[in-house]
Amino acid sequence: MSKKVLGLVIVVLLASALVVSAQPSSRAAEVLKVGATPVPHAEILEFVKPLLAKEGIKLEIVEFTDYVQPNLALDSGDLDANYFQHIPYLKQFSADHNLNLTYTAKVHIEPMAIFSNKIKDLSELGKGAQVAIPNDPTNGGRALLLLQSAGLIKLAEDVGLTATPFDIVENPKDLRIVELEAAQLPRSLEDVDAAVINGNYALEAGLSVLDDALFIENADSPYVNVLAVRAGDDNPALKKLAEVLTSPEVKEFILNEYNGSVVPAF
Repeated sequence: MSKKVLGLVIVVLLASALVVSAQPSSRAAEVLKVGATPVPHAEILEFVKPLLAKEGIKLEIVEFTDYVQPNLALDSGDLDANYFQHIPYLKQFSADHNLNLTYTAKVHIEPMAIFSNKIKDLSELGKGAQVAIPNDPTNGGRALLLLQSAGLIKLAEDVGLTATPFDIVENPKDLRIVELEAAQLPRSLEDVDAAVINGNYALEAGLSVLDDALFIENADSPYVNVLAVRAGDDNPALKKLAEVLTSPEVKEFILNEYNGSVVPAF
């Protein structure tokens, strides 16, 4: 082969290499940004990261410590999904803020429970005792229903999940209901006689539903925590995330990690 021909071949090969390198890699990982509260949601998402990586999906977890911003961020497109809330809260928040959000996977239930640093049994609650509950509508109603199940109060008939303190029709101990932001409830235990605390915030505070709670929500609770998405978003990566979150591996992780404080819903 002449030097002229050889040089021409080299030029063609170099040009081809440059064209190939300029093309985006077909193996670039799909990136999913998912909002979550730290415990247990972000921990469960950390567990599924390597499972998704095998499917070519890179999971970015954005942590929130409140129940408002994750849905607003999802609606605005700053997140692809979020995982922190139960179905009644998602529906109520979406209706109140005119958001078009829905859910895919039903992942787990965190039993709500009554805790106290001052008493060992609910029978010890005295007249006028202060009991703290979440101040958002769905969790507040859920907490009041739990207090009713514990025999501490009675609510108006058919009030359901929308119950408020104004719906209390019988209150033998004259309990004073204190409404606080859900995240503040564990810290309130030093100031109130008892508090009804969501499972995720109890876990974050080192409280065990099985070992520390005075009264626990029934296992057939309708408050299933879900993977929330924008309605109409048919991103295949989101479908794969939903599949992984309801896989046998995740069920085993939840059962082993949380000792009954978090219960798989699949």
